[in-house]
Amino acid sequence: MTTIQPGELWVADIPFTNGTASKKRPILILWLDGDDVVAAVVTSAKPRTQTDVALMDWATSGLRVASTVRLSRLDCLEKALLLAKIGQISQSDAQSLKIAWNLHIKLQF
Repeated sequence: MTTIQPGELWVADIPFTNGTASKKRPILILWLDGDDVVAAVVTSAKPRTQTDVALMDWATSGLRVASTVRLSRLDCLEKALLLAKIGQISQSDAQSLKIAWNLHIKLQF
């Protein structure tokens, strides 16, 4: 099996919450949790909140279009749902993501 590491971009088969279908989407692996990964959604939409981080190095990271990581849209996925590795997040984009996480991700209770 392929080794999966935090900071990698993958295509994942993400099931809809109602379980009727799924959609292939790019994701950023944030951390590993046993047989699962915790990942943030990657979208081609422009940032719309403080927790959306536009990737400056999207092309060298293996993405086809300008992309945004949505830190507010996390998924816990079985590793079996990961289809193909796209690439690796750049150091500068990783730093931007860490700054946004530390400033804006807070428990709401």
